[in-house]
Amino acid sequence: MKRIILSLTFLGLLARPAGAQSPELKFIADTLVVQAEGTFEADPDLATLTFDISSQEKDLKRAYDAATQSMQRIVALAERNKLKKEDVSSGALTVAPIYEGDRKKRARSYFVRGQIVLKVHDFSLIGPILDGSVEDGIADFRSLTYSLVDEEAAKQRAVAVAMQRAVGRANAALEQKGQKVGALRYASLDVRQLMGVARLESAQMMTQTVEVSSGVLGSHRRLAAAPPPPPPLSPEKITVSATVQCAFQIL
Repeated sequence: MKRIILSLTFLGLLARPAGAQSPELKFIADTLVVQAEGTFEADPDLATLTFDISSQEKDLKRAYDAATQSMQRIVALAERNKLKKEDVSSGALTVAPIYEGDRKKRARSYFVRGQIVLKVHDFSLIGPILDGSVEDGIADFRSLTYSLVDEEAAKQRAVAVAMQRAVGRANAALEQKGQKVGALRYASLDVRQLMGVARLESAQMMTQTVEVSSGVLGSHRRLAAAPPPPPPLSPEKITVSATVQCAFQIL
C-alpha cells in the first residue's frame, strides 16, 4: 500500500561495513517522508535462442567430431540468417565417459555435450532459425527468451517516474498546510526485476538403452526430438518497476 507519512522528526540510519567510522547521526526536524512507485513498459527488442548440442559414440574422437560438426552447422544457420558474429556464442564442449557398472573398467562410450546461444534482433528470423535447427537433428532447442537490449535505460525511466510521483505527493501534502517542499535529505531506492519476459522451453530430451541379447555391450539411441514450439506472434511488453522512499525538508 502506498503511504504518505508526515513527521516533525526523522532519524536516518546509514548502513556501513563493520568497524567503519562515521559521524554521529542527528535528528532532523521538519521532514516529510514519502514513498512512491513508478513503472515503465517497453516492447522487447531482443530474443535469445538457446540450443543443446550432444553426441554419444563408443569412440571418443567420433563423439567429439559429431558434436563439433553440429555446432558448426548451427553457426552456419545463424550466418545464413544474417546474424552478426557477436550475436552467436558457444561454450566449450564437455566429455563424460559412460561406464558399464564398474568404473575401473574401460568406458563403453563417451557423451559429448555443449550449448550455443543466438541473439536475434529481427524477430521475423526466429521461425526460420527454429525450423532449420531441427532439420537432420542439428541441435536440440532448449529455450526462447524475450528481453530488452538496454535494460538499464528502462530501469532509469522507472526510477524517474517514481521520483516524479514522490515529489508530486510531497507537494500535494504540504500545500494543505501552506508549506513547501525543500531539499531532499534522504532517499532509498529499490528497482524490481523485469516482469513479463516471455520464455518458451522445449520438452526434455530422453535417452533409451537397448540391450543386445548376444551379450555384446548395449548400444544407445536417442528418441526423436519434439519440434520446438512456435514463437508467439506478439511478445508481451516488459515492465520494470521502482520504489523510492524520500525524506524532504519542509519549508
